[in-house]
Amino acid sequence: MNRNNTPLADFPTLETPRLVLRELTLADAPALFAIHGDRSAMRHFGADAMTQPEQASELIVKFAAWRKAANPGVRWAIQRKSDGTLVGTCGVFAWNRDWRKCSTGYELAQRAWGQGFMREALASAFAWAFDAMDLNRIEAQVHPDNAPSLKLLQGLGFHREGLLREVGRWNGQFHDLVQLGLLRKDWAPFAGATSS
Repeated sequence: MNRNNTPLADFPTLETPRLVLRELTLADAPALFAIHGDRSAMRHFGADAMTQPEQASELIVKFAAWRKAANPGVRWAIQRKSDGTLVGTCGVFAWNRDWRKCSTGYELAQRAWGQGFMREALASAFAWAFDAMDLNRIEAQVHPDNAPSLKLLQGLGFHREGLLREVGRWNGQFHDLVQLGLLRKDWAPFAGATSS
């Protein structure tokens, strides 16, 4: 759906210098399972690590359903241009049109950490979301121990707004999460231009 509440004609494929952000397909299930099955890499993701390959297919179907939900969203596959490898996903979801806000989530294969891929992907995704969804705000919730993710978001203009106590539950325990927010006016310097 776009700002006029009409369905998007096609999935919004985005390109950056090194990446293609495209629709996830069931062919991506093995690569997605490799990422989500890495217990160490997923310890702060907000869900238990996958243990069965079919869980990856189920997640792809779930992400696809977001586009038709009452509060829709978009989840992109992050594909490296150099070799076509799926290195992660990112997206925006829980779109509240009246409040002009949504949430963001993402994950990256451990072998792709430290190369700036997620910053590149999120910058493109957020630019699209502020324009196509006419957002004023994007929210994120991050585990307090996930210093790289906090640094990434703050580097994209997010402001730390507080701590949500025991708001998440995975791996059999409750977790506090840092609440962050990015406003359109905070994003403008990062976007290079102000969207109307």
